[in-house]
Amino acid sequence: MIEALTDIREQALRELQEAKTLQDAEAAKYKFLGRKGLIAGLFGRMRDLSVEERPEAGQALNRLRTELEAAAEAALAKFARKKDALSIDTTLPGRMSHLGALHPLTLVTRHIIDIFRQMGFRVARGPELETVYYNFDALNTPPWHPSRDETDTLYLPNGFVLRTETSPVQIRVMESTQPPVRIIAPGRVYRRDKPDATHSPMFHQVEGLYVDVGVTMADLKGTLIAFYRALFGQDTAVRFRPHFFPFTEPSAEVDVNCFFCAGKGCRICKGTGWIEMGGSGMVDPNVLDGVGYDSEKYTGWAFGLGIERVAMILYGIDNIRTLYDGDVRFLKQYI
Repeated sequence: MIEALTDIREQALRELQEAKTLQDAEAAKYKFLGRKGLIAGLFGRMRDLSVEERPEAGQALNRLRTELEAAAEAALAKFARKKDALSIDTTLPGRMSHLGALHPLTLVTRHIIDIFRQMGFRVARGPELETVYYNFDALNTPPWHPSRDETDTLYLPNGFVLRTETSPVQIRVMESTQPPVRIIAPGRVYRRDKPDATHSPMFHQVEGLYVDVGVTMADLKGTLIAFYRALFGQDTAVRFRPHFFPFTEPSAEVDVNCFFCAGKGCRICKGTGWIEMGGSGMVDPNVLDGVGYDSEKYTGWAFGLGIERVAMILYGIDNIRTLYDGDVRFLKQYI
């Protein structure tokens, strides 16, 4: 038995060392260490030995198996390292890395911020989880107003709401800042809307506020006309239509001429030749008084618009859901 162990050891080590390929090393390992290999055969012959010979032969056989297992693993590892090294072909041309890009909504938001910063406005932000006071009461919204209904607003069990507009930011800024105040407030807002091509329960707004001595409706109109022409082009026509908002008095809806039909009327503008952009107006004196401003001394105006609507106009997008689908084919256009 001892002589057989010596012969098998020499043969196994020689074949493992002389293996030229990974297949040769695997074959040698299976030959000696497989379930039906030579080492297994020697274990089968143990029953033919006498009781006195078995302990010494068993120990020698176990030592040999351990030695050959280590030698086999070393041989296989050697070929594995060679395979990894050969898997990188340095003669192949390099692969172009794929760079990320800013989302269209981010691009539009930054563009809007840049325009207003050039006009002297600063950016203000506030919480998306708001109290009823800041979201409605401080904005002069009466208890009967439809925007307070649960069909429009997302109420939370703890008495908070998901803000329906970024106007609460204006209240918070006025509470902590004395006039003059000149800010814009971009951010996410939430409504209880059913998603479709033009509506989403979560979307983005930017609202502006200017409060100082002697601020007039003419200042509001001049600022918004300059803004929309900087945003869409100097040929953009802007009109103001009388409207009602609890926060402002007088109030006006702001429209720009339809870019898709040049004002002739189409499906996008519903045949009117105009696209509604958002609301505006002079800040109601009740709001100014509520934040501690003297409404006899100070006046101000405010406006708001949807960022998704601007993005859809600028990039020719006909479905708001496209902005949220995360389709890489769409997003790659903006790299």
